[in-house]
Amino acid sequence: MRSYTKITLTTYIKQLRKYWKTSSLASISVVAGSAANLVAPLYYKKFFDIITIADTGSDSANALIAIIVTILIIHGISWVFWRIANFSASYFQTNSARDLASSCFSYIHKHSAKFFNNTFVGSLVKKVNRFAGGSMELGGMFLWDFLPLIVEFSFVFFVLFSRQALFGYIVLAWLACFIIINTIFVRFKSKYDIKQAELDSKGTAILADTITNHENVKLFNGFSREVAHHHDAATALGDMRRFRWNLDQYFESVQHILVILVEFLVFYYGIRFWQQGLMTAGDFVLFQSYLLLLFNRIYSLGHIMRRLFENMANAKEMAEILDMPHDIVDRKKATALAPKKGEVVFDRVGFNYHKTRRILKDFSLTIKGGQKIGLVGKSGAGKSTVVRLLLRTFDTTRGSIKVDGQKLSHVTLESLHDTMSFVPQDPILFHRTLKENIRYGKPNATDEQVVEVAKLAHCHEFIAGLEEQYNTLVGERGVKLSGGEDKELPLHALCCVILQFSY
Repeated sequence: MRSYTKITLTTYIKQLRKYWKTSSLASISVVAGSAANLVAPLYYKKFFDIITIADTGSDSANALIAIIVTILIIHGISWVFWRIANFSASYFQTNSARDLASSCFSYIHKHSAKFFNNTFVGSLVKKVNRFAGGSMELGGMFLWDFLPLIVEFSFVFFVLFSRQALFGYIVLAWLACFIIINTIFVRFKSKYDIKQAELDSKGTAILADTITNHENVKLFNGFSREVAHHHDAATALGDMRRFRWNLDQYFESVQHILVILVEFLVFYYGIRFWQQGLMTAGDFVLFQSYLLLLFNRIYSLGHIMRRLFENMANAKEMAEILDMPHDIVDRKKATALAPKKGEVVFDRVGFNYHKTRRILKDFSLTIKGGQKIGLVGKSGAGKSTVVRLLLRTFDTTRGSIKVDGQKLSHVTLESLHDTMSFVPQDPILFHRTLKENIRYGKPNATDEQVVEVAKLAHCHEFIAGLEEQYNTLVGERGVKLSGGEDKELPLHALCCVILQFSY
């Protein structure tokens, strides 16, 4: 947990540095606004001292009016600083969350096929959203909770110790007890925060998996089983949420008792000091104002610390992925693939999916440029593996693969995939328009080129018969075009269109 917390915080801070100007402006404004709010009670003390001690003459009235005008100005200054802080925070927090989401998106997509084969897509979506949202949550906690808390505690303790040191010691002892109890509590509770995040991801993964395979759920009579499976996951998550909720209530009960006790002690000794002429009515107003301020801050401090640990727990799963090195990466000084004749050579290639599962051993094959070949073999013999190794979605365990004498391991992945195209066995299209799907291999293609290649692939006739033609949304994986139509769209042909446009 500690290492992933470090990764999470380091990643957040790195993103925050991009917006250091607006984040600094927001922080300074919060400090100034908090300080202004703390000065106002000092004038309230003067106000009530004058009311209780002075007469009702014009001089006293003028003094009171001057005080309330000063308080109005102080609140006006505070209002300006808080508005600056809010607008500055809205800029850097939303932008940093956007950048984090983009970074997570980019990092995830650079993982190998092995990573995606072992990970639920639905849980990945949840992890990215929680990680990016956590940056806004933590930024908000720092700005609106921790910074004002530091300013207010420093100022209030200074006033308490300078006027009645006993009050300062009472509140300080209370704060120390609270922090110790709260630290023990959140450390105890953090393992349950992590467990809840894991259960939440599990439930999301089940939901995404069954929705993706909704047709199989119906056709193979799995509805009742899947409902029960999801219900079990939702029940486990609900039980954990209730358990954590009750833990919070136990802690808040202890916290509330401490608040009541401290307030009683301050007023008890305040009465004693008043009897000795050491406190005025204004002092009572001042101390009560500051105590209420501290109580609200301390009361929320427990929530803040729990939210902090919950965010760290929610971000842990994504931090694990960010800490996971990519299996397939460009080597240092990798060069761009420069194909000439298109000759492909497999030289004594070996490949294992696992240590105990060998797929290829000393596999050698030469494919001349322009030559068409077919790989024949029983299921599991390695036909698809050969293609995947050529596309470098997996790396060879032994041996090498060359294109026109250039080792694939020595060229950049981007140049390799820019040179080669692949028509998968199961055509999968983006949930975008037909035009966008056809253009995917060549984003700068004109509309005329799109229509031309569609005609060559015998897709145009079908597309022209659709109501929105090339602007038709295909649905996830092209499902809207493969069923319920009088004439099916040749999806492999459409993939061939994308293939052609990738050159």
